[in-house]
Amino acid sequence: MHLVWENVLKNLVSLWTGEYKGLDSGTEDYVLDPDVWKAIGEATASAGSTIPSVYGPRPPNVQADRTACTADSWSFWALYIAPVVLRGRFRQEKYYNHFIKLIKILHTCLQFELTRAEVESVRTGLANWVTEYEGIYYQHDSMRLSACPVTIHALLHVADSILLSGPVWASWSFPMERYCGILKPAIRSRRFPFVALDNYVADTAQLAQLKVVYSAAEALGLRSPVRDHSTSIPGYIEIDTHALLDDTCALLPPKRVPETLADGLRDKILGCLSTRYDVPGAAVRFLLPQKIARWGKVQILGGGDLIRSSNLGGSREDSRNASFVRYESLVDRNVSYRNRPTILELRTFYGELQDIFVLKMPASQTLKLTEPEHLVLAGIRTCTLDNRSAPGGLDIHYYTNTGRYEVIDMKNIQCLVGRIFDRGQWAIVDRSGGLARAMYNDDEDV
Repeated sequence: MHLVWENVLKNLVSLWTGEYKGLDSGTEDYVLDPDVWKAIGEATASAGSTIPSVYGPRPPNVQADRTACTADSWSFWALYIAPVVLRGRFRQEKYYNHFIKLIKILHTCLQFELTRAEVESVRTGLANWVTEYEGIYYQHDSMRLSACPVTIHALLHVADSILLSGPVWASWSFPMERYCGILKPAIRSRRFPFVALDNYVADTAQLAQLKVVYSAAEALGLRSPVRDHSTSIPGYIEIDTHALLDDTCALLPPKRVPETLADGLRDKILGCLSTRYDVPGAAVRFLLPQKIARWGKVQILGGGDLIRSSNLGGSREDSRNASFVRYESLVDRNVSYRNRPTILELRTFYGELQDIFVLKMPASQTLKLTEPEHLVLAGIRTCTLDNRSAPGGLDIHYYTNTGRYEVIDMKNIQCLVGRIFDRGQWAIVDRSGGLARAMYNDDEDV
């Protein structure tokens, strides 16, 4: 994929900014105004504070600090940020639509698995994209031949490469890049650099074998062991594919001692419990504990995200927001019709996790509980999605204002989402839906 991130995408940016090999826009009008490109760079940089770190490194300013852009940051910018910040920026919409066609094809390429039909759609899509590229940037003018480097032609062979080598993640360059980055600090001698490299590789290989042979990974680890400060709540378990019981979430400090909540918060919790146990709110009110504990962070286990509650999670001034989530909830399809039967359907929502409540409901015949039940509830301020079409049909949603505060079960939260503020609106970046992609995860302890 470095063919795209380090070549095709960089060339497109150079064309849009009028910096590509002395070429102007010719008979087209795709060059962005400098002030527009500056605004795009600023929006990209500011998005780093509202996109969780689990999504990747903080994106640099693509206008003012392009030298800081790596293949990984170009990848994230193109797939998630550019569709938002480039929308409506070109004088003609066809340039944006042409770019979005490439992004949709790249999302297909980055799937963990591809069918042969999808590979053929990649082949056809890239062939059509290259043809349009030639019309827009090359313009079939021999004086503009430099707009067609070999990397544009190479796109026509991506489908064949997938058929020969598998999905692009199976052969991309990220592992080798990371390994070279690990080796570079090992060069301590200018006179004998290769000896230093050989010694480092041999030492790390021997250390890795010792860890395996003697089960001493923690004792011989070069990183400080991570202390587990989490607290698991009984009852929050699920059965995974190996038929083992695992906690679905773990709570992390800070923790606020049980306290009496404001009446408004108690009413929201009562509404949640009334729906959960299918009893009137008055029946739950007398069973609800007077004092309820609150926690600052929750870890979704099984490879899930670490989520902070905005009211208690705490954050540094330069930290990245990790409070906005995607969650699912059952909604009555006939809620607006009093005389129609209740028909529940599962819908997806987005919002800010503001509170994490932990309470223990007593055994009760009213609630049909034969023994006490522990609950972890999430207080969420919902995002009121705008009726704005997604850019190019991508799975991107917009909102301007937040809506109601509601309390749901923590199990309903799916994952963290990122946000991009651009021209008065927030765009939600959800990598768990249609924009999910394969990622290289370097977690080796060296």
